[in-house]
Amino acid sequence: MSDWTSTNRFSKNSDKTIAVIMAGNIPLVCFHDFLAVLISGNSVLVKLSSNDTTFLPLIAKYLEHVESSFKGKISFTEDKLGNFDAIIATGSNNTARYFDYYFGKYPNIIRKNRNSVAVLTGNETETELENLGEDIFRYFGLGCRNVSKLFVPKNYNFDSFFKAVYKHHDIINYNKYQNNYDYNKAVYLMSLFKLQENGFLMLKEDESYSSPIATLFYEHYNSESELISKLNNNVDQIQCVVGNIEFENIVPFGKTQSPSLSDYADGVDTLKFIIDL
Repeated sequence: MSDWTSTNRFSKNSDKTIAVIMAGNIPLVCFHDFLAVLISGNSVLVKLSSNDTTFLPLIAKYLEHVESSFKGKISFTEDKLGNFDAIIATGSNNTARYFDYYFGKYPNIIRKNRNSVAVLTGNETETELENLGEDIFRYFGLGCRNVSKLFVPKNYNFDSFFKAVYKHHDIINYNKYQNNYDYNKAVYLMSLFKLQENGFLMLKEDESYSSPIATLFYEHYNSESELISKLNNNVDQIQCVVGNIEFENIVPFGKTQSPSLSDYADGVDTLKFIIDL
């Protein structure tokens, strides 16, 4: 870490202040942005989400302890953002409109809603389907890297899928998850939607990408080539594609919540953005 910050080899002008507005859907969801600013030699001004106020300040203290050059480069604010050179903000499609209105005049990365999908062919092993359960249920499905939709071939039998993900059945014992399950199930049944469910997860056929908590959307595809074309056309709505098909940046089953440092959110190279300021 020392050689990165002391030589400033990532940034031409490593004396800028970059504001980072943190999302709060899962813990430390925007830590990558925070780290990118620091290792580029710049200062970071953080606006924490009210849902995630503890972990990042603690980590910041530790980083200042192990890397003295970070001291004085990390600040947190609860006030209106000001005195910064660029901004990285993550939120919903609705909040993104406000971000663009208030911060559009600054160099920015403004992220909107994205969801992840999995492509099943029917040839998956039991282990692969079990690993898919991690992609679906980790963090209760609240992250943009969580799988919220399945693409399956015509006449796909979900029995093997339900059997493989049963290991996650204890999730229904969390009150908030159960409340979402009960509420959405009631809405679907009153609307006469056809459902497949196993007591803790509902499958609903739907073309949308963003499914409610405790629900997984699915859609049938006729051919792999047709599906790949659809995925490419909707790339601005998709964070990760999980499966065994030939697709750019395909993610193996069970690995959506284990991104590397080079897995940039929305495919936008954060370090390049900072370097080019």
